[in-house]
Amino acid sequence: MTDDMTAVRRGSEILGAGYYQPATVLTNHELESMVETNDEWIRQRTGIRERRIASDEETVPMMATAAARDALANAGIDASVIDLIVVATVTSEQRSPNTAGRVAVDLDAPSPVVIDINVACSGYVHALAIADQAIKAGTATTALVIASEKLSAVTDWTDRSTCILVADAAAAFVIRRSSRPGISTVTWGTEPELVDAVAIEPPTNKFAQDGKSVFKWAISEAAGYAAKSVTNAGYRIDELGGLISHQANLRIIEPLARQLGMADKIVATDVVTSGNTSAASIPLAFAKMWQAGELPPDTPFLLFAFGGGFAYAGLVARTPRPR
Repeated sequence: MTDDMTAVRRGSEILGAGYYQPATVLTNHELESMVETNDEWIRQRTGIRERRIASDEETVPMMATAAARDALANAGIDASVIDLIVVATVTSEQRSPNTAGRVAVDLDAPSPVVIDINVACSGYVHALAIADQAIKAGTATTALVIASEKLSAVTDWTDRSTCILVADAAAAFVIRRSSRPGISTVTWGTEPELVDAVAIEPPTNKFAQDGKSVFKWAISEAAGYAAKSVTNAGYRIDELGGLISHQANLRIIEPLARQLGMADKIVATDVVTSGNTSAASIPLAFAKMWQAGELPPDTPFLLFAFGGGFAYAGLVARTPRPR
């Protein structure tokens, strides 16, 4: 077996991360004029202070491409070497061509494999696992893994239980084949009895959820699956640098960190200023913290998400090594 083939089987590592957020900020106080709510009520229940909302011109593919460009620049990689693009989104405006295909054209990437996946809020961890598995199998060498969401386009702005949560953003990682794997085995699955707890479907095609059921599951069950993700990845909690979970609600993130024994570690709380961006929330928090120098290099972090489907996924990923 050649060294090159051995490297293929060993795995991949994150080279860099990037993100895109719309310029328009929607504060809690501004929401008070749109729906029956107030800043104190929103903060007490979600921890959210503000969120970003996309314009008509800021489409899912446009934001995905912008995040991809940022990730490529931070990784020091040219789009010409990308042979796989995986995009996680639940808010794509079109069925075909897919968002990954649009990104490939916009980046002038020669002929990458282009895949969109829809696993709602846990979509990015699924996408990262799929890209890592492709690299391990030897069918790709360098991949863009992107999440892009425009939840504002599928929001009922008269429903105060959901409109206070949602936001728009995109984020991306560049990952490459490595003899020193930086992305672990994924632990994933579904809770079939909760399949209808989060939905975007006819006749309204608007985001709706059974918030009580989701919150109950998150508080009582999520930590068990998250802990299993760490064990299956071959790590102990005390070896991790911290937790970057789906930014659904600060009242879920903080108890999850405590239950895992990670409250004293680095815990992403980007939801406070970015809102819930569905599949984009984990890479968005990761990219913003990494670019700000808040994540130590070459350090394992638990990425864990759950949501529509009702699907969950967790893995351990090491932050980029210094170039």
